[in-house]
Amino acid sequence: MQDRHEGSDGASVKQAAHSPEATQWPIIEDRLSQGCAALGLRPTPEQQARLIAFLRLLARWNQAYNLTAVRDPLAMVAKHLLDSLAIAPFLFGETVLDVGTGAGLPGLPLAILAPERRFWLLDSNNKKIRFVRQAVLELGLTNVEPVQSRIEAYRPGRKFSTIVSRAVAAESVVPVLNAGLCDRPGRLLLMKGRADEAAEDRRWVAINPCVHRLTIPFLDAPRHLIELRSD
Repeated sequence: MQDRHEGSDGASVKQAAHSPEATQWPIIEDRLSQGCAALGLRPTPEQQARLIAFLRLLARWNQAYNLTAVRDPLAMVAKHLLDSLAIAPFLFGETVLDVGTGAGLPGLPLAILAPERRFWLLDSNNKKIRFVRQAVLELGLTNVEPVQSRIEAYRPGRKFSTIVSRAVAAESVVPVLNAGLCDRPGRLLLMKGRADEAAEDRRWVAINPCVHRLTIPFLDAPRHLIELRSD
């Protein structure tokens, strides 16, 4: 009886190893490499490995904690990794605050790509910050500090060279401006989808923004970046 049970387990393990979920990771790695090249980015082999490790961890946690609506790891390459990395050329200075980071996006991919910068990843959701903390630990990121706090209550006693927000409504970012968290010179980067969303956000700020159209490899959806400068 025990031998048959062990044989069954072995067959299950073997079947899992050859399942679509297990065999798609080389495709995922290749897509990430192609996407980074299309964006003009050149991650080192170690950075590439960390980006894939982050994706694996996110996919695993997502099964239990529903951190993101995107379930397919292959789709996550474009919708999460490449979408985050596309704004890397717009980062300014040495300190970056990611407001409403959720599952660590865009902060964790950017921190992997830019180890010379310090990142603070802010979110009020406990389970998402727990994931970010675990990712920081498992990926060995020494340049990331997860912070659990509401945006309007966050008073770190310091300013940031770049403040970025990926999935937060513009009106929710206004407290960041009112709190004077953006250094001078500094950048506020708001990641949006459609161009009309970008135009709508202009009403929330007193400075004249620059709207950049982003092309995300393997993603057939509009992406825009609103850049506001405090010089």
